[in-house]
Amino acid sequence: MTYAFAAAGTGGHVFPALAVADALVADGVPREEIVFFGGDRMEAKTVPAAGYDFVPVELRGLKRSMTLQNFGIPRVVRKARSDMAAEMKRRRTKACIVFGGYVSVPAAMAARKVGASVFVQEQNAKAGLANRFVARRAERVFVGFAAARNQLKHAEFTGNPLRAVFSRFDREAMSEEARARYGIVSGLPVLGVLGGSLGAKVLNDVTSALAMAIDPGHLAIVHLTGRPHFDEIDKLAKQSAIDWQPIAFEDRMEMFYAASDLVLSRAGAMTINELAATGTPAVVVPLGLGTNQAANAMELETAGGLVQVSQAQIDQVPIVIDQLIVDRARRAAMSQAMASHGRPAAARVIADALKEAADGR
Repeated sequence: MTYAFAAAGTGGHVFPALAVADALVADGVPREEIVFFGGDRMEAKTVPAAGYDFVPVELRGLKRSMTLQNFGIPRVVRKARSDMAAEMKRRRTKACIVFGGYVSVPAAMAARKVGASVFVQEQNAKAGLANRFVARRAERVFVGFAAARNQLKHAEFTGNPLRAVFSRFDREAMSEEARARYGIVSGLPVLGVLGGSLGAKVLNDVTSALAMAIDPGHLAIVHLTGRPHFDEIDKLAKQSAIDWQPIAFEDRMEMFYAASDLVLSRAGAMTINELAATGTPAVVVPLGLGTNQAANAMELETAGGLVQVSQAQIDQVPIVIDQLIVDRARRAAMSQAMASHGRPAAARVIADALKEAADGR
């Protein structure tokens, strides 16, 4: 019996898939009974590094503009479907889950061809085109945001799958160790800055402006810069009068959240779900108006867990942060609002559904 995962393109697809796979393994499913399908992007390295079988397939997305490249897509889809179906048949696949993107449609078609149950996991508040298509005939659909329930057939609001460490997150128990990890020795409030694995230059720039203008003794900063920006930010931090700790990359994000009293970040689906799971108040700057990121932030903004600032008004971020840093009561209320919307057990819920379906076939 094999569980098939289709996740490709970005960490937003791949990391939730890995979280569900890890939940299956924790429940006794052998790793060799789990296979991932994807393309040649980050999944090609990340999935094998996590210890799972990976089968590459040729993938191509639909171009928004009129182009001859689009005419080749049906051929690519047919070949990907055929290749995945052959592999699923060989592995006796009983359950297949797709996470959006180009690989989802041919993977779902392949799964139906071999008689496997099909599931969908949608990370964003605005459902993607591929997931909307697959959801029509899926057995169950799991969504990361309540807003997506009305967009997908059979949708269930579970939150996005996170690593198991988030299900046992305890800020009070972890705070001292987390601050020590970053060399924060003062009792000052800590601003955590997160722009994603590659960093976000606009967030790095506004953090630099804040750090250079703010009085010493007001706050400390733990700044995940992304590797491309680390040297530049580290040089500035060494000239600053405040406790400003740049970090190129963090593989233990639970420590980042445990150390942070307030976070400045983008509004990617997984970031928003991690903030909620850890009860961390935040100021978010979505990537563009009317995007998935703005929609992702809306639910928790309405609940009072975060403050959303448009990129066009980025100069307001230091003012908002300064107000929140000095208002401990408001931050506490934001933390409660965040935590009330957290769904840290999503990976476990989805893994149980996959096992139930596979055992029934």
